[in-house]
Amino acid sequence: MARELAHVDRAMVRALLSPSDELERRIAELESDRGVVVDTAAAYLRSIERDLHDGAQARLVALAMDLGLAKEKLTEDPEAAARMVDEAHGEVKIALQELRDLARGIHPAILTDRGLGPALSALAARCTVPVKVLVDLTARPAPAIEGIAYFTVSELLQNISKHSQARMAGVDVWRADTRLMLQVTDDGKGGADTSAGSGLAGLAERLDAVDGLLVVDSPVGGPTTVTAELPWRG
Repeated sequence: MARELAHVDRAMVRALLSPSDELERRIAELESDRGVVVDTAAAYLRSIERDLHDGAQARLVALAMDLGLAKEKLTEDPEAAARMVDEAHGEVKIALQELRDLARGIHPAILTDRGLGPALSALAARCTVPVKVLVDLTARPAPAIEGIAYFTVSELLQNISKHSQARMAGVDVWRADTRLMLQVTDDGKGGADTSAGSGLAGLAERLDAVDGLLVVDSPVGGPTTVTAELPWRG
């Protein structure tokens, strides 16, 4: 009897220690999601590095050389030196604007300071299609979720500007229990999908990596409705 009970105990321990099929599946999903996040972050860092190298950094190097030449001409040709300094001043303004644009792409100050409503309104104002923004939130989600929501809407509005041929678009944001809901609509030609290799497919993968969801309803001829769901985590 004792031996039989021991066998039962060992079986119970093995059952408790062995991961279930569901747990194994979830672990595999999390490992895959982690890979997506890492790959996306690495690609984004490379993009920032490229923008700095080809943009502001190159401009500042050229600016330093121009100022060096202006310094050499200062005594022998003051008028030419003054023109070079004036041109360099213009280059400084352009470099500063490039750095501001890059910083805004990393994390816009308006999002940190004022939240999704004003940040999304600022995004909409830069869209080539008129966009109506409605944000119904009485509190703010976790900062990381806010950032993901902002860049999700940013990418969707860029798609509308580039591909939709729409005349009007809309952005709605609200909270449903423990989820942050986003919906972006347009009256364009439709036909958007999340097939492999598309921008929407990459966006869906990034949302899935944080337990989010992307649903696209875009029949040929339109209209298009893209709904995104994110954990609130406030």
